[in-house]
Amino acid sequence: MMDKHDYYETLGVERNADDAVMKKAFRKLAQQYHPDVNPSPEAEAKFKEINEAYQVLSDSQKRAVYDRYGHAGLSGAGGPNDFNQGFGDLGSIFEELFSGFAGTAGGRRGGGRRSPRRGADLRVDISLSFEQAAFGTDRELEVPRMEECDRCYASGAEPGSSPERCATCGGTGEVQRRQHSPLFGTIVTASPCPRCNGEGEIINSPCAKCNGQKRVRVTRKLKVNVPAGVDDGTRIRLAGEGEAGALGGPAGNLYVVISVEPHPVFVRNEFDLHMELPINIAQAALGATVHIPTLDGAPEKLEIPAGTQTGKSFRKRGLGIPRLQRAGRGDLIVIARIVTPTNLSSEQKELLRRLAESFGDESTEPKKGFFDRILGTD
Repeated sequence: MMDKHDYYETLGVERNADDAVMKKAFRKLAQQYHPDVNPSPEAEAKFKEINEAYQVLSDSQKRAVYDRYGHAGLSGAGGPNDFNQGFGDLGSIFEELFSGFAGTAGGRRGGGRRSPRRGADLRVDISLSFEQAAFGTDRELEVPRMEECDRCYASGAEPGSSPERCATCGGTGEVQRRQHSPLFGTIVTASPCPRCNGEGEIINSPCAKCNGQKRVRVTRKLKVNVPAGVDDGTRIRLAGEGEAGALGGPAGNLYVVISVEPHPVFVRNEFDLHMELPINIAQAALGATVHIPTLDGAPEKLEIPAGTQTGKSFRKRGLGIPRLQRAGRGDLIVIARIVTPTNLSSEQKELLRRLAESFGDESTEPKKGFFDRILGTD
């Protein structure tokens, strides 16, 4: 007779391993060598060896005997030789391990009667003007979707009739198949009933409106409130406004996805607005009071200080985008840009020449170049 392998080596664990470590090791090896999933001729023998080791090491009394006397201490004393006797205790482990395969050792596989299913989510895209996105708006949508049939009240049967219990599955929605395995005994597998498609009932008189499908496609008008402060790509969720569920499942959701048209003046950066303000050289040099546009529509006064350079920014607080579902607004950021005049009259050119000459020795080459461009000279 061949010598038995060390049980700890069989499971690949240390001799001081606790129950959790051994169970994890057993699960991993069982998935690899279970004969139902491993067609190798050696798999059955290997699996018996793994199971034998786990039966001993998972039992505190047997493990104590084995640790002290080895395999000899287990012979004839309720040891692991009676393989089938101890196997039934592992049913919960095998059911957990192999619930996704063709069968479950010592038990049955799920996946029989069809369960309620949640309805599909829907998406609708809408386009908003810049102002609508900033200040909010209401929109009416037309949404095609599946809803429960209002003629048969989602029973699928013509009014005045009722679905009948499926004779094939007895109303359970599943059929079972039993197989006998020399190694594992009876294996029961369950699958959806082919006659009633897992619903447990037969509709002999289908509803004239839904044709027995229990749902119909309709186009529903829905009103959506778009809050102030939405941005391009914002999603608004309307809970339960998606397609109806099946077999009593809940409805899905409707997602409204926002796209925002660009504005001719303002550019958005989160909740701040940015705009460019053209000013002439006199305004930049001497300072000026100007009026700037706002998203609200009313012009806002802005003081341009003397000596303003291109790129200088001014912040008008509270004139930006309303914060989404929060109090307050962002700011309006105004960027000054000095515009070089073109098509000057002779008088204007003469005035600028005098101005350039008045700088005297203070004029640097870059400054002279600036006036040369204005005056059209090299």
